[in-house]
Amino acid sequence: MDFTRRKLLKQSSLAAAAIAAPHLWLPTAREAWGATLKKGEPIKVGLLFSLTGQLAVPEEDSTLVMQYAIDEINKNGGIAGHPIQPVIVDAKSDFNVYSEKAKELIIREKVIALFGCYTSASRKAILPVVMSQNSLLYYPTCYEGAECTQNTICTGPLANQHSKDLIPYMVKNFGKKVFFVGSNYVWPKESNKNAKIWLQEAGGELVGEEYIPLGSSEFGPVLGKIRDAKPNFIFSTVVGASDIAFHKQFKQEGFKVDSMPIASLTTGEIETKAMGAEFGAGHFLSAPYFQSLENPTNQKFVENFLKSKYGKNGSTHYNMEETYLSAYVFKAGLEAAIKKTGNVEEVTSRMIRDVSGGVRVEDDVSPEGLIWIDGDNFNSWLKPKIGQCQADGSFKIVSEAKEHVAPDPYSIYPNAGKCTAAGLVAPDGKSRKNVI
Repeated sequence: MDFTRRKLLKQSSLAAAAIAAPHLWLPTAREAWGATLKKGEPIKVGLLFSLTGQLAVPEEDSTLVMQYAIDEINKNGGIAGHPIQPVIVDAKSDFNVYSEKAKELIIREKVIALFGCYTSASRKAILPVVMSQNSLLYYPTCYEGAECTQNTICTGPLANQHSKDLIPYMVKNFGKKVFFVGSNYVWPKESNKNAKIWLQEAGGELVGEEYIPLGSSEFGPVLGKIRDAKPNFIFSTVVGASDIAFHKQFKQEGFKVDSMPIASLTTGEIETKAMGAEFGAGHFLSAPYFQSLENPTNQKFVENFLKSKYGKNGSTHYNMEETYLSAYVFKAGLEAAIKKTGNVEEVTSRMIRDVSGGVRVEDDVSPEGLIWIDGDNFNSWLKPKIGQCQADGSFKIVSEAKEHVAPDPYSIYPNAGKCTAAGLVAPDGKSRKNVI
C-alpha cells in the first residue's frame, strides 16, 4: 500500500470517527504536528510496549531494558548534555490501543521518537500515525520485510538474516520433512513465504502448515496433525503466551525433541524461563543474540542488567538486546543530527532518521558485537546465529555466520524493486514513498 500524508490524515480522521469512544483522545488542530527539542530540557521518547496481556512476556522486558539503557546513557551525560525522558504506556496487547497510544505519544506528549511493538500487526497499526506526523519508530525485533518507509529504523533481523540459515541447518541435521506452525497474523504468514523458498532450495518438503489465533493456548488439533504427518522437525513462528503453551503441550503429548525438534524464530531465554527449561531443552532458535555469547561486552551487559532494578525477570534474550541496541542507534543518530544543524532546536524526528544511515554500535557497546544501520533501507547489518536450548535453559551456539549479512526487505520479491532512503524504486525507475 502506498501512503501519502494527505491520504493518511484523511484515513486517520475517518477511522477515528468510525471507532469514536468516550476514552479515545483526538488531537485538536493546534496539536496537529509532533515533537521539537528545546535547549536545557529533557529529550522525550515514547515506550510503546505491552505490559499486560498475551504479548507481555517479551514486551515487558523491552520496556525494562529501554529504561536500563536510558539510565545508562543519562549517567554518562545524556545526549549532548540533555537527559532522555521516557514516557511509558501499556498497549495491553490490543492493536487498537497501540494506535491510540501512538497518537497520544506523538501528538500530545510530543516525543521525538517511539520505541515499540513486538508483532508486525501492532507495527502496521501504528505506522499510519507515525508517517502522517513524520515521526520516527524504532522497531526492535525480527520481522518479515516487504516494507519501505521513511519513518522507521529496525534493529532486529529480516527473514534473510535468520530463517534463511535456520531452514537448511535443520534439513541437513534432522531431515527434509517439515511442518509449519504459526500465530495467525501477517508476520508468521509472510515469514513462511520466505521459509518455503529456503526449504525448496535446501531440498526439503513441506508436509503441513497451520495457523493458530494470536493468544490461543489450545494446540491439541495441530499436534494431532503433526503426529499424522510425521515431520522431521517443526518450524515455529508462534509468539507470546501461545509459544509457551505450544512447547509445553508438545512435551506433554509425548513428542520427542531428539527426533522432532522445534526450530523457532521467537523462543528465546525469556520464553524458556516462563515455560520451564524442561520444555525448551533440545529445541532451536535463530537470532543474532543469545545470553550465552562469550564476549566481554555481553558478559558485562548480562551481569549489570540482571543485578539492576530492571532485571527482575532473570534473563536477557534476543528481543531485549535488540531493543537495547535501538537506544544506542537513537543516541548516535540524534548526535549526528545535532552536529549537522549545530542547534538542538532545529532537529526533527525525520532528520534523525535521515542521518542514521551507516550509524554503528561498536563491539564495546553492542552485546552481540558490531552492528550498523543500512543507508538505504535503515535495517541492521547483523551476524545470524543458531542456538540449541540446553537443560538449564541457556542456549549453545551451534552455528554462526562468518560475516555480517546485509538486510534485504524484498529478498523474495526482487520484482518489487529496491528500498532506498527516498522510497521503493521499482525496476522501471518509478519510486514510491512509505510502502507498507
